[in-house]
Parts: sequence; structure tokens; C-alpha cells
Amino acid sequence: MYLRKTPGRRTAVLPDGSILTLADLPDANTRWVARRKATVVRAIQHGLLAREDALERYGLTGEELDGWMKAVEGPGIDALKVTSLQRYRPSSSGFTAGDHSR
Repeated sequence: MYLRKTPGRRTAVLPDGSILTLADLPDANTRWVARRKATVVRAIQHGLLAREDALERYGLTGEELDGWMKAVEGPGIDALKVTSLQRYRPSSSGFTAGDHSR
């Protein structure tokens, strides 16, 4: 059996003690759900995947990836869910969805 060597790290140990490997990363043509987005963000944060590699591999924009990273660092993984975008995304008018006090 032939194992392809890849440059850089192949595993990362997360703060909770779990191990993240390159095999844990989603496929390039994946359907994005919150858990998969969070896996990509964790891989970047812990040095398993370079930001530029993630942008190229997944066809993301820098703005989109930055949004994922801010969501994970701020409110958490729930903020990555499409159904929760209105709740966690700051609005330009200064109030969130459902706030009718103005």
C-alpha cells in the first residue's frame, strides 16, 4: 500500500483533547452544514489547514470564511446554521430581527 505524503501537519489536537486529521475535513464539493463549516474553521485555527488552501479547496471567498470564523469565535457553532443567520448576524440598522422598539 502506498501512502501519499503531504506537506505540513496531518493531525491537530483540539483543546477538548479530540484529534482532528486531514481525513476529517469535508469533501471539496460538500453540502455545507454548521458542523462541516466548524470543522474547516477548527482546522485553520489549529494549523492543520492554511487559510489560502481552504479558500482554494472549497471555493470560498475570504469574506465568507471570515464570517464563519467570527461566528465560531463569537456566538458559537449555532451561528453557522442558515436558519440562525438573522439571529446572530449584526444588522446595519443597529437592531436585530424581532426588535420592533424603534
